[in-house]
Amino acid sequence: MRVRVGFVGRGAAVAVALATLLGGCAGSADGDGKSAAGASPSGRSEADAAAAKGGSVGAAGSDCALPVRFDVAEDWKAKAIDAEQSKASTGSGDDLSAAVADALLHQGPVTAACEIDAKPAGHIGFLRVWTGKAGAAAPGTVLRQFVAAEDGAGKATYRSVRTGGGLKAVEVGYLYTSKLLGETKKETALAVGTPDGPVVLHLGGMDTEEHEAMRPAYELAKQTLRLS
Repeated sequence: MRVRVGFVGRGAAVAVALATLLGGCAGSADGDGKSAAGASPSGRSEADAAAAKGGSVGAAGSDCALPVRFDVAEDWKAKAIDAEQSKASTGSGDDLSAAVADALLHQGPVTAACEIDAKPAGHIGFLRVWTGKAGAAAPGTVLRQFVAAEDGAGKATYRSVRTGGGLKAVEVGYLYTSKLLGETKKETALAVGTPDGPVVLHLGGMDTEEHEAMRPAYELAKQTLRLS
């Protein structure tokens, strides 16, 4: 099944499809789960070549103004998400659509802030950025809350990492099973703390094949992630 859906201007039926695309993150692991140096949760080496740079997001004036900035893979298209506007676009008279939209735009302690679409580069999936309020918990706790807010995942493995920009982070790899489709796929997320609040970077994908194909874009973002 290969469809492309986004956050904005969708009803409840599309929101269900969006939930499938976003993937879940349920499941947990004790501690930060540090693994051998250079190994990612997916088993890929961090020495694998990252995607070619196509631009950057995060700085003022970029497609998404964020507490962090990082490079975006070539041909990937970034778009800022206004959570309040997106909720309003579902229609005030449709309580179900509004409730689903709210659930999709907010996951645990963070809110969707930016989606970077892989479709122009030939893939089905997104690299999404979620942000939280200043003074929130440590990155590891935020990431676990992010994971716990979604059903359908298991075999989650957490580890402490450091971004290329020198930020301490916690990363999780897990398997998500869609209750709607009955299919299982890989997901990856990364959380860092900033003076403006926590930031979660999440890589989904329509299936494991797409997820792995998009991993270089995620690695590029992680290797260049730094404070704005």
